[in-house]
Amino acid sequence: MRNRFKGKDYLGFKDMTREEIEFITDLSLDFKRKWTAKEPHEYLKGQVWAGLFEKNSTRTRNALERAAADLGIKIVYLRPDEMQMTRGEPLKDTCRVLDRYFDGLFIRTFGHEIVEECANWMKNPVINGLTSLEHPTQGIADLMTIKEKKGKFEGLKICYSGNLYNVCYTTMIMCATLGMDLYIACPQGLEPDNQIWQETKERAKLSGAKIVFTQDFDEALKEADVVYGMSQYSMGQTEKEIARLKQAYLPYQITMEAMNKAKSDAIFMHCLPAHRGEEVTDEVMECSQSVIFDESENRMHSIKAILAAVAN
Repeated sequence: MRNRFKGKDYLGFKDMTREEIEFITDLSLDFKRKWTAKEPHEYLKGQVWAGLFEKNSTRTRNALERAAADLGIKIVYLRPDEMQMTRGEPLKDTCRVLDRYFDGLFIRTFGHEIVEECANWMKNPVINGLTSLEHPTQGIADLMTIKEKKGKFEGLKICYSGNLYNVCYTTMIMCATLGMDLYIACPQGLEPDNQIWQETKERAKLSGAKIVFTQDFDEALKEADVVYGMSQYSMGQTEKEIARLKQAYLPYQITMEAMNKAKSDAIFMHCLPAHRGEEVTDEVMECSQSVIFDESENRMHSIKAILAAVAN
């Protein structure tokens, strides 16, 4: 497929076609092959990108910096508390200044409207490193991992247990687009973002994927090819909200007993960081079915492919 991303923004799976998602996934796998073969790929030597992080990060920031280094890109790390944004400068002013200095912006932030506004005011590409609505670099890493371990997408079943937030929303659109069944085990009363849910249903009609919310954990686990764990709560929630969610999610903890209810060759995935003893047990994290560190490495390759695809 021809690269449709050059000079474009990369904001979320909800903006991407099936062909585009598969293109970035395949490109990421190719960059992983280059990495493994120690094949140089400084295709973007001389470019300078800004990395603006409004949320703490281990995998996203370090994956970005290593991916950029391999491509020959210099990353300038921006801390919001050192910028005039914290003193009231409008985002549109900050963006237009950054656009004059840098070849692109990689941003990890809060509301999805922030990355959309950045993209609106910048001519150079903007990459979403995480918002409350989507985590599209993680989504590509997850697809890489599934393809490496299962060899295909269509016809697979994923059991997801965790908070209804950015990773869940990206997984919903990912599965609906590529024809994977997704069973989301969650307590009664929790509902997904309506925009994401409507987009998911429309895509599922085309692919034939089943996207099911269920309170029955056994139903979600039955015949699952992938068991995906996620934190029961999200950054920025209050202590009261966190305590409520922890209690509500107690029946949905991923234990070895739960893993044994999925297919015998099911893999365990988690975007990390994991709260061992909460959403998942230490035993599951360390078991032979766990592919969490392959998945984590794949973040670097996915970000590298996205940088290479969108760069001018």
